[in-house]
Amino acid sequence: MTAATLEIPRGRALRTRVSGDDLVKRGLMVVISLYLLVALAAPLYVLLSKSVSTYEFDLTAFELQRSDESATTWSEPKTVATLNEEVGSVITPDQLNTGSDGRLSLTDLYPDFSFRSPVMYRIRGTSDDAAYLVGSELHRGTEWLELDSNTFRRVVIRPSASLGLDNFVAYFSTPALAQSIANSVLMGVISTVLVISIAFGLAYALNRSCMPLKGFFRLVTTIPILVPSLLPGIALVYLFGNQGLLKGLMMGHSIYGPIGIVIGSVFFTLPHALLIISTALSVADQRHYEAAQSLRSSPWRTFWTVTVPGARYGIISAAFVVFTLVITDFGLPKVIGGQYNVLAVDIYKQVIGQQNFEMGAVVAVLLLVPAVAAFFVDSAIRKRQVALLSARSVPYQPKPDRGFDTACFVYCSAVALFILMMIGVCQFAATVKFWPYDLTPSLNNFRFDLMDGGGWGAYYNSIVMALLTAVFGTIIVFVGAYMVEKTDGFAAGRTLFQFLAMLPMAVPGMVLGLSFIFFFNDPANPFNAIYGTMAILVVSTVTHFYTVSHLTALTALNQMDREFEPVAASLKQPFHRLFFRVTVPVSLPAILDISIYLFVNAMTTVSAVVFLYSTQTQLASVAVLNMDDAGDIAPAAAMGMMIFYTNVAARLLHGIVSRLLLKRSQAWRQR
Repeated sequence: MTAATLEIPRGRALRTRVSGDDLVKRGLMVVISLYLLVALAAPLYVLLSKSVSTYEFDLTAFELQRSDESATTWSEPKTVATLNEEVGSVITPDQLNTGSDGRLSLTDLYPDFSFRSPVMYRIRGTSDDAAYLVGSELHRGTEWLELDSNTFRRVVIRPSASLGLDNFVAYFSTPALAQSIANSVLMGVISTVLVISIAFGLAYALNRSCMPLKGFFRLVTTIPILVPSLLPGIALVYLFGNQGLLKGLMMGHSIYGPIGIVIGSVFFTLPHALLIISTALSVADQRHYEAAQSLRSSPWRTFWTVTVPGARYGIISAAFVVFTLVITDFGLPKVIGGQYNVLAVDIYKQVIGQQNFEMGAVVAVLLLVPAVAAFFVDSAIRKRQVALLSARSVPYQPKPDRGFDTACFVYCSAVALFILMMIGVCQFAATVKFWPYDLTPSLNNFRFDLMDGGGWGAYYNSIVMALLTAVFGTIIVFVGAYMVEKTDGFAAGRTLFQFLAMLPMAVPGMVLGLSFIFFFNDPANPFNAIYGTMAILVVSTVTHFYTVSHLTALTALNQMDREFEPVAASLKQPFHRLFFRVTVPVSLPAILDISIYLFVNAMTTVSAVVFLYSTQTQLASVAVLNMDDAGDIAPAAAMGMMIFYTNVAARLLHGIVSRLLLKRSQAWRQR
């Protein structure tokens, strides 16, 4: 036998041994994945199913019999469809299309029906799936049920369900509803162009000038984050409404509609765009500008060939963020939109106003499309972004220029004045007796217990909900991020977890809230017990703001050397000891940032909770909406300012606690 024919027998493929710590990590990852499946994926699936579910009364699915007055002789069994034809179609075709909760009475099939009559009735289904109610009692099947006249008048048949696109056809066949899509996109585009232009000017002034009071301007531009999106709408009413201070500036136009939506959108989305664009401009390389100067490039040409291309990914990312925020916002167009319909308000009208949940689901799916598209386009653009700073880069240092610095200061002052004016007018309106007729200082508008909206209890509920969201949300988010980042192997599980963790960013609050109704309000759901409680509000809010918190945690964990885990394993230290003694202290700044982020957003959110609160769990942000609906605009402004005060206090407390804790836990960073 030659050497060429020798074959080494194959052994078993080598497999990495999974340690006990890895099993625990994978188990925790699976648990948090199940949380995201239950709190996000499953409700969205039910929502999508609801949007393609149509309900129609099948008149051939039920048979009736009627006796004579002696209740001894019975008529031949006839279907409801046959009886309807005999009496001249008292049940019209328009009545057959209905919703999931549709009910149809049968007494009109007998013109001489009287509930006092001794006549008896029988009803049954022609199939086992046919369902009808006798009062509130559900019956199914083909067995005859005999009823007296008084009971028969309480009989209603239930519709049968089928799958199809009829709901979407009905939506696009209604001009007023279909117009909402164009309105939403138009508002998103106009607002995005304005916000990006203003935010770029602000970011450029803050990063490329030597003007004074930069810290003050940065502080002022964060104010809109601390208030619910309804508050700028209320401010615009006081400034440009029928009794507004600056009504004359409208030149005959109304603030209720597109103009108000655009101005309000600029106010509440500006900080988000400014943060992204400012970050992009802050990483400029001084050498690029020196090269442009040596080539005698004009400032204008340098701006377009160096500055703008260097910040293009930040600008594009900010544009998608702003567009998504505007098109999915509910609070602002609800307050200031007037008769100008947009998608987010259409969901509210269909669900709350008309109890048409199927059509609400259709609008929610349509609202989900641009949000998901913007998310994936933004993600694709981020992947193409290249590093702008290398190890040899020189940070850009602006040089004093009196004329340029003065222009930047004036520009930033104008933007800051706009923001302070919006907040100031709400503060002023909340502390006077009766705008605009009696401007005597008063705290009557803060007597929330005398008005609609839940009173002071709603405010306290918001604080409780925000605290629970901050505590449990931070734990869930950071533990989940740690498990997905520090677990070895298990590629499929980690990929699924990352997908679930990124999904909330693409789901608007209104869509999430409506999907929670469909999922958790089902009595057959084992999680139905949390419906109408504080728990569902916390779950909804944590899920809604999960992605940004998750990315913050991942950023902090990625900054840690991956050698910590192997060293701990070699010393036979369990991972939980490393987690509590090393990972948590090192990542404490990010943990504190996640907690305050969740708290502030829990206080201000409206869209994600507007469908989920009960009489015992009303929230301050929803109270602002309800008081505005009731015409109590000044108290609504007062409640909005209470949210602002609370978030400011939380920020200050967060700063103090952070400084005290970080002084000890981050001492290793000091040289």
